[in-house]
Amino acid sequence: MPLPTRIPLATWPTPLEPAPRLAVALGLAADDLWVKRDDLAGPAGGGNKIRKLERTCAEALAAGADVLVTSGAPQSNHARLTAAAAARLGLGATLVLEGDAPDGDRGNLLLDRLLGAAVVWAGEVGADGLVAAVHTEAGRLSAQGRRPHVVPFGGSSPSAAQAYVDAAAEIEEQGPRPDHLVVALGSGGTTAGLVAGLGAERVLAVHTGAVDDPAGTVGGLLAGMGVDAGPLRLRLDQVGDGYPALTRPVVDAVRLAARTEGLVLDPTYTGRALAGLVAAVRDRDVRPGERVVFLHSGGLPGLFGHPDAARLVG
Repeated sequence: MPLPTRIPLATWPTPLEPAPRLAVALGLAADDLWVKRDDLAGPAGGGNKIRKLERTCAEALAAGADVLVTSGAPQSNHARLTAAAAARLGLGATLVLEGDAPDGDRGNLLLDRLLGAAVVWAGEVGADGLVAAVHTEAGRLSAQGRRPHVVPFGGSSPSAAQAYVDAAAEIEEQGPRPDHLVVALGSGGTTAGLVAGLGAERVLAVHTGAVDDPAGTVGGLLAGMGVDAGPLRLRLDQVGDGYPALTRPVVDAVRLAARTEGLVLDPTYTGRALAGLVAAVRDRDVRPGERVVFLHSGGLPGLFGHPDAARLVG
């Protein structure tokens, strides 16, 4: 019997909900904007990473792994959901996080600990150093007789990105054909899958600063999927002073979503994505009368761990 290519970790499909008050506030028609609620998917706060983890966890189990090892920023949503998936499947989880241990656990870090994950602090090592730290930790676990499986940064690999090809089909089945799908671009797997499923011309990806080369990262994942998508639609104008920074457009976007739809976004990913949509409407890259789907990829626990979160209500 062939091994499964995915292990169910959530209930699908996630809702596709109208957002008429937010649409009008953005300058669109009331029925132009819909929100794909992947923030409601799966355990421990939900989020887009759970779709990809269904596939990477299937690979881990097929390889006989007994512990998942992955990496991320201190408030990594991917790390939190890796810990949750590991707990559900009876596996260990080791999270190698960039930086130094903070004074006290907040946000995603609190959930990482609650879920039983071991947290290893790699220091300020940069992207290459973080990869090396993950493999060092995997080697240490192997030397102890464990069977580690390394889950890539952000859970993004060509096989994991296939999960968002499935999500694209889900969106097409739930309503009329979207003209634009707006998504935060982090490690690139979600964007790559949506581009493979919907076409590059329909996916507007808003760079969050999580990777140095967003176009090359997504292009590499697409190449690994055997997809030649052509030019990508990327907005690079919402990074501000860098990945951890909270910018004024993001503050405004997060407040707007909360106060028009009761929709809570996070400062790093979905807040930047909505700020990108605001800018796209202003630039007339997105126009009234065009159907827009905004992917809510989760991240709520990270809001409570963000050092500048109080500015959102100040």
